[in-house]
Amino acid sequence: MLLEKYIDHTNLKPTATGSDIKKLCEEAKIHGFYAICVNGCHVSLAKESLDKTDIKIAAVIGFPLGAMSSKAKVFEAVDCIGNGADEIDMVINLGWLKSGMYNAVRDEIKAIKEAIGNKILKVIIETCYLTDEEKEKACNLAVAAHADYVKTSTGFGTEGATFEDVKLMKRTVGENAKIKASGGVKDKKTALHYIELGVSRIGTSSGPSLIK
Repeated sequence: MLLEKYIDHTNLKPTATGSDIKKLCEEAKIHGFYAICVNGCHVSLAKESLDKTDIKIAAVIGFPLGAMSSKAKVFEAVDCIGNGADEIDMVINLGWLKSGMYNAVRDEIKAIKEAIGNKILKVIIETCYLTDEEKEKACNLAVAAHADYVKTSTGFGTEGATFEDVKLMKRTVGENAKIKASGGVKDKKTALHYIELGVSRIGTSSGPSLIK
């Protein structure tokens, strides 16, 4: 098991500069990370920086609140794919979920998945704001909408990934979707335990120190 092949090396800071993104890409190349994860405005630069490598580019959509219109999220996803993104990490509409507007949540995920075709879609459910029942519901809606992954967190909420949340997500989705643990994964021991629990991808800004 190569830990680096589980890592989405991430910089989603609003203050990230072009130099920061180039550094992120260089670190991904040095350590052989599976992917990088950036805001949409940096996708073109990342594509240029990672030219002639097999490192994937993930772009976040509706980030970090998930509260913009579905039409805006779909446009943003398509735009990022057009600029070179291989994967989309979208934030669900938490207010809709908490209002019981389950069809709206599912339809939004489905619309984005259909818009990006065979590209990977990860659905961020932002577990820190949800009850266990809501977490299960969000995971089931993502599966119903044919998402490829469910993801714990943006890293910008009140808490990131937890072992208990990953266990709950794994119980809920089974083999119907993969799981990405993200937010607060800062050491190798924690990362390896998430993999033991069944995650297929780890989102972290601490990739180089995890490998060392």
